[in-house]
Amino acid sequence: MSKRTHSQDRGAAPGSPPDALQAVAGGELGSVIERAQWLDRLDALLRQSLPAALAGQCRLANVDKDKLVFLVSAPIWKSKLRLSADILLDAAAAAGLPARTLVVKVVPATPISPGETAGKPLSQAVRESLRTTAQSVGDPELRAQLLKLASLPETR
Repeated sequence: MSKRTHSQDRGAAPGSPPDALQAVAGGELGSVIERAQWLDRLDALLRQSLPAALAGQCRLANVDKDKLVFLVSAPIWKSKLRLSADILLDAAAAAGLPARTLVVKVVPATPISPGETAGKPLSQAVRESLRTTAQSVGDPELRAQLLKLASLPETR
């Protein structure tokens, strides 16, 4: 007797999980999901009109009546995006939106989680141990990597 997964019980292909968006699309969240998908498509369309470096630093967050609301990670990108306001508003008009105003908000990047932070700096004893180990290793690539580690600055 084989075990059946929940996706198999619902008639989905064996081994494939149900699509979460499809599962809630018919319910109360359907309109929210549709709007999020529409904003995502519009974001991609509007950012195509921007220079690549700038397009990679901004994201459409909302369309509120006649306002396009974009998010950026730093004030410099806010300034650069505001200089491209006419380009974005023209692209929005071409897409059929009556946008007349660009709002740009700075949202700092998400902080790094504790598990992803840099380690402690190496002590002098560890550096000496790495150098000694490097001298005793026959593999030249490993020796080079150990010496590289031993030469890291004390504070990163």
